[in-house]
Amino acid sequence: MQLYAGLDVSMDETSICIVDRDGKIIKECRTETEPMAIRFALDGYADRLHRVGLEAQAFSPWLFTELRGMGLPAIVVEAVHMQKALSAQRNKTDRNDARGIAHMMRVGWFRQVHVKSSESQHLRVLLSNRRLLKRKFIDVENEVRGTLKAFGIKIGKVSRGKFEARTLAVVEAALPLLQDLVRGMLAVRRMLWTEYSRLHNMLIRIVRRDVVCRRFLTVPGVGPVTALAFKTAIDDPRRFTRSRTVGAHFGLTPKRFQSGTVDYDGRITRCGDSEVRTALYEAANGLMVRCKKWSALRAWGIGVAKRRGHKRAIVAVARKLAAVLHRMWLDGTEFRWTQADGSHGGNTPAIAMTA
Repeated sequence: MQLYAGLDVSMDETSICIVDRDGKIIKECRTETEPMAIRFALDGYADRLHRVGLEAQAFSPWLFTELRGMGLPAIVVEAVHMQKALSAQRNKTDRNDARGIAHMMRVGWFRQVHVKSSESQHLRVLLSNRRLLKRKFIDVENEVRGTLKAFGIKIGKVSRGKFEARTLAVVEAALPLLQDLVRGMLAVRRMLWTEYSRLHNMLIRIVRRDVVCRRFLTVPGVGPVTALAFKTAIDDPRRFTRSRTVGAHFGLTPKRFQSGTVDYDGRITRCGDSEVRTALYEAANGLMVRCKKWSALRAWGIGVAKRRGHKRAIVAVARKLAAVLHRMWLDGTEFRWTQADGSHGGNTPAIAMTA
């Protein structure tokens, strides 16, 4: 007899529910949020378990990998789809959520989430940490500028390398308290810049060694960050049967609403990885605005811009870029500047080591 288990995972404890194919509850319990503890709670039923479902959240990659390694048929379910299904319950409790997940596993009404490889997860941590340090660095710099404006002190337009010296020069005549505060902020800014530069250079070295990322760099507008972000987000290109669906995966396709006689398309869905979507948008903007060399993709985008406007054209080019990058990955080819050209039309662009 096939059994189905649902796991409602929280920080300290996990609620477990096991049901049979008719929906009868076989076992309900709570245990520690540890792979071995969960495996022990399922002991005696493991050989009959057909699916073990858990919601996509922070612990999901770790638990999925460990439970799979123990021979359990673990499945990670999309969080939005699961939340909509469980919202029909009258009472929101961990026990009821585990019971609802178990029934979803039984009827097969769920959307399975792809769990990325360990390498991709580590590289995504690098990208997120680099992004966080960059944002905090800019926040500190803007805070210094805003603080000094209240006292009539203007830093003016200055490069990042000369920002600290310029700031110290303009606060020489200020009160000692303000000088000490500014020096403290500048020390934090210096530390953030040092660590950000270290992570950025680490990212550059990784991209230089990666064959797929270097192939992505043959696309105009695509830089090291976009290449690595796209590669780690896709993880396995074979999980997409058609390249045109990659744009929809990153939320670059318009929503559709149809009910009775009402039928219209709205704004883009914005689902999926927001950072990859932003990177693709920036790459498309660079292709359309900064790149001066002609290409079939740029010509297509300019045609869309004339008909629908610049912003819509950027989104359309970003969506097509996602499909192009995915197809290049699968085929092992480089960017084709023209439809008839089988090569990328030039050497791989150099990657700057500076941040």
